[in-house]
Amino acid sequence: MALSYAGKNLKYLRKLRGWTQEEFATKLGIKRSLVGAYEEERAEPRIDILEIISDLFKVTLDDLLRKDLSEVKGNYLAKRRQLKMMSESNVIHFVPVKAAAGYLAGYADTEFLDELNTFTLPMLSGGTYRAFEIIGDSMLPTPSGSVIVGSKAGGLEDVKNNQPCIVLSRTEGIVFKRVVKNNKLKNKVTLVSDNPAFQPYQVNSEDILEIWQAQVVISKVSQQQLWDVNQLATLVSSLQEQVTTLKKRYN
Repeated sequence: MALSYAGKNLKYLRKLRGWTQEEFATKLGIKRSLVGAYEEERAEPRIDILEIISDLFKVTLDDLLRKDLSEVKGNYLAKRRQLKMMSESNVIHFVPVKAAAGYLAGYADTEFLDELNTFTLPMLSGGTYRAFEIIGDSMLPTPSGSVIVGSKAGGLEDVKNNQPCIVLSRTEGIVFKRVVKNNKLKNKVTLVSDNPAFQPYQVNSEDILEIWQAQVVISKVSQQQLWDVNQLATLVSSLQEQVTTLKKRYN
């Protein structure tokens, strides 16, 4: 039995993330050749390096040194993920704006999701939920900076017409809009903003990767927008014009 699994585990964890030795060395603040020496067990990692790895991968120093994390009979990180999910009912992964680009590339990657912060909400029943930070005024009176918690939709057929959703698509990225479907154009959907200053637009159904139906809006009280009667009248009037335009377009 090896005196220490540090070198083997270092290589396993690096490959798990898809990092080159050069990339891993940069993250650890050491030379690439030193990463190679650790992985080939020609040298033992220093304690300060082990501490960085421990923080980076959320593993204890004891496990890093004394456990084979890649052991076939139940991958260590897979077990840790399973235990985490079992201990947290209705866990919600939070996608901040700064992680939006990464989410587009890794929305189906469990390793990427594990890096996101999580929280739970007691009012939500069983299901799959995700939270997204929105920026901009297109969905006013929902203010910029709000967090939208959505439940996973199996597809467009599961979404009610005019339902506010977080839509993940190849062409538009992550947006918060109302989804309007049309029976005559099943290969397209219209995304409509609550703020009438923003025009509706269409996306191809085949370009939609995920849809999360909005269930909860979390925002700071100080950011709530106040609407007077004149603003509301203008909003209603503009929405009526948009509906009329959409009807003419589809009829």
